[in-house]
Amino acid sequence: MFVDISRITKTFRQDRAAARRQQAPLKVLEEIDLQIEQGEFVSLLGASGCGKTTLLRIVSGLVRADSGTVKVGDRIVTEPRQDLCMVFQAASLLPWRNVLDNVTFPLEVDGKPKRERHAAGRRLLELVGLSDFEHHFPHELSGGMQQRVGIARALIRDPSVLLMDEPFGALDAQTREVLQEDLLRIWAKTRCTVLFVTHSIDEALMLSDRVVVLDRAPGRINTIVTPPFKGLRAQSDVRMHPEFAPTRAALRQRLT
Repeated sequence: MFVDISRITKTFRQDRAAARRQQAPLKVLEEIDLQIEQGEFVSLLGASGCGKTTLLRIVSGLVRADSGTVKVGDRIVTEPRQDLCMVFQAASLLPWRNVLDNVTFPLEVDGKPKRERHAAGRRLLELVGLSDFEHHFPHELSGGMQQRVGIARALIRDPSVLLMDEPFGALDAQTREVLQEDLLRIWAKTRCTVLFVTHSIDEALMLSDRVVVLDRAPGRINTIVTPPFKGLRAQSDVRMHPEFAPTRAALRQRLT
């Protein structure tokens, strides 16, 4: 397995204010075991508070688990790594930098020459459909375009794993559908391993090789579903597939 998540448990301890309120520590994840193949697209689906984002941050190295291990490739994740890249709910672009300079910022931090990083950035902007906007600034872009910039920035280091935390959750329905299709196209070209957090059953089914359903806190894996139409999603609208509605209904029953 390319990503091996083994027996992950996480509890958020009391701060002083919580202790004064006699608030108990909050266990958000318990004994999470999940293995992901290289190039696979896996979604984490569950209600708010079930630990989806916490698990994503543990895989990225931004948060430490209380117990258990995460292994990517042949290395255990103990801290943030350049090959594990996050796309957050908000694009979080630097407002004083244009689109190209936002995309190439990670390579600038790495000390790459300007010519090299700009060439890489332009390739990514072409991939996400923003070649004509490299000199624009974030305030000149729509929300969907800003998220495309965020995706390009995350891909600039050619990550081993792309970690996506509800990247389309704040967008209107039409823009969200367009970006879902764009993401599938980008994934089909890059074959990057993706771990994707969502609250949307439809989104999980449209995008994923497998859908992992988490119970409410403490988050445990309830079930893992392999959509019967997964091989068709890059070529057609799987919502029209005869198995889409039954699979959606089965997933909804699993959500607690």
